[in-house]
Amino acid sequence: MVAIDTPASLESFRRFVISSTCKSYAPRSYLEDFEVFAEREDSLGAIYVEAADKVTLKKIRDITFVNGKDVLGIIYNSKSGNTSLKWRQLRRTNGKVTGEASANSLTNLAESGVLTLDWVENYLKKKAEETKTETS
Repeated sequence: MVAIDTPASLESFRRFVISSTCKSYAPRSYLEDFEVFAEREDSLGAIYVEAADKVTLKKIRDITFVNGKDVLGIIYNSKSGNTSLKWRQLRRTNGKVTGEASANSLTNLAESGVLTLDWVENYLKKKAEETKTETS
């Protein structure tokens, strides 16, 4: 598990949630619409979108697609329970992602733009230093 605490745009976190859950079967129009978000019930690894205005669009498999405006936060928990992340609005569509992520989620976080290459490089440097300290 890797601790995450990084600034991120709402769109990058929306892409992360979709790529982690339903990218293979979500309608293309939903993938391209920055106001469409995925939600999932608690029993399956909760995904919840907190928004000033939210309308349910359609349920496909275990994902409910919602149209959200003025999103204040998103809670994401993986089915495996290995990833637990929260995106919180700081200003408009800019926010902060905090929580714990699995190796698989790190890949999706990087691909969706939540984590930058700089973040990944700094994390790897820090881990290499920790390993050096432990072996000396």
